[in-house]
Amino acid sequence: MSNTSLLKDKTFFRFWVGQILSTFAFQMLSVGIGWQMYELTDSALSLGLVGLAQFLPQLLLTLVVGHFADQYNRLYIILACRTLMALTVLALAIGNLYNEMTPHLIYGCAVALGVSRAFEMPALQALVPNLVPSNRLASAMALMASAREAMVIVGPAIGGIIYILGPDVLYGSSTLCFILSGLFLCRLQYNHIAKSKAPVTLSYLLGGLTYIRRNPVIMGSISLDMFAVLLGGATALLPIVAKDILETGPWGLGILRSAPAVGAVLMSIYLARRPLKCNVGKIMFRAVAIFGVATIIFGLSTNLYISVFALIMLGMADMISVVIRSTLVQLETPDEMRGRVSAANSVFIGSSNQLGEFESGATAALFGTVPAIVIGGIGTLAVVGIWTFLFPTLAKRDTMETPVESGITVPVTGK
Repeated sequence: MSNTSLLKDKTFFRFWVGQILSTFAFQMLSVGIGWQMYELTDSALSLGLVGLAQFLPQLLLTLVVGHFADQYNRLYIILACRTLMALTVLALAIGNLYNEMTPHLIYGCAVALGVSRAFEMPALQALVPNLVPSNRLASAMALMASAREAMVIVGPAIGGIIYILGPDVLYGSSTLCFILSGLFLCRLQYNHIAKSKAPVTLSYLLGGLTYIRRNPVIMGSISLDMFAVLLGGATALLPIVAKDILETGPWGLGILRSAPAVGAVLMSIYLARRPLKCNVGKIMFRAVAIFGVATIIFGLSTNLYISVFALIMLGMADMISVVIRSTLVQLETPDEMRGRVSAANSVFIGSSNQLGEFESGATAALFGTVPAIVIGGIGTLAVVGIWTFLFPTLAKRDTMETPVESGITVPVTGK
C-alpha cells in the first residue's frame, strides 16, 4: 500500500492531522518559551532549567505512564494530555496579556507540559499499531515521521515570525492548535478493547526497562543515541547563539531551530529511496560521529549560513540514528509490552533532549556558550569510541531483522 492510499483511511487521517497540529503547536511554543526566558533572565542556566523542568516529570512517572498505556484507553489518555497542554499554554498567553510573565510561571508551565508529554508519548506510540493493519504499519510510521519533521521545520520558523506580534499572540496561536488537535482526535474511530488487568507488581512495571536491559542491541542503540544528543545537543543554547553570537532576532532563532529538521527531512527522503539493508550497526556509529563533528562546527561558527549548514548536517546524521534505533525497538518489542517499552524509551529520549538542554545550559553558565557546544561535540565523539567497545553486538549488527535465536523474555503479567 502507498502512503497516499493510507491517507484515504479516515481514522488514520484524523489521527495524522491531529498529530500535525499538536507538533506544530509545540514547536511554535518552544521558540516563544526559549526567547522569552532569555529576555527575562539573560541566563544560560535558566534556559537549561526549562529543559530540566520538562524532563523530571518524564523520569519520575516512567513506571506509571507505561502501565497506563498498556491497561487503559490510549485515546482518552491522549485527549486528556492535549487538554492539559492547551490549558498550560493558555496560562502563558494570559500571563503575557496582563504583563504578569515571570520565569517562575514559565518553569511551572514547563513542568505541566512535561507531565502531559510523559503520559502522551507512550500512549501515542502504542496507539498507532491499533489504528492500521500490521502490513501498513511501516507506511504509517513513515507518514508520522515525515509530518513530524515537516512541522519541526515550519513550526519554529512561523513561531519566530508570530512572536514579533507579541508573545501573547504566539501562545494564543499555540493554544488554538492544541484545541484543534484534540477536536480531530475526538472524532477518531477507535474501539478500545478492555484487557484483563494484570497484577501491578514491581516486576510488571519494570518490564520495559528489563526488556531493554536484556537486549544489548536495543540497550546499545538507545543509550548511544541518548548520550550523543545529551552531550552534543545545543538546542537550549540557540537563543543565545541567535541573539549574542549571530546577532539575529526571533526570526533567526526560528531558522536555527528549523535547520536540523530540514536535514532530517532530506535524509528521510533519501532513506525512503535507499533503505538501510546491511551494516546498520556501523552506519549508526558513523552517523553519531558525524553528529559530533557537526556540533563542533556549529559551536565554532560566527556566520549564520555556516551555522545553518552545520545544523542541517547534524539533523541528517541524527535522522539515520533515529531510524535505526526506532526500527530496532519496533521490530523487537512484543505488542503486550509496547506501552511499557515505549515509556522506558521515552525516558531515554527525554534524557537526551530535555536533560540535554539542562546540561548545555549548566555547561554554558560555567564555561561560556562556545566552549560548552564544542565540549559537547567532543564528548559525543568520545561516546562513539567507548560504545564501540561496550556494545560490539550493536557495532556488528548487519540487518534490522530480529535474530530468531535471541530468546529474550521478560515478565508480561507480573506473575
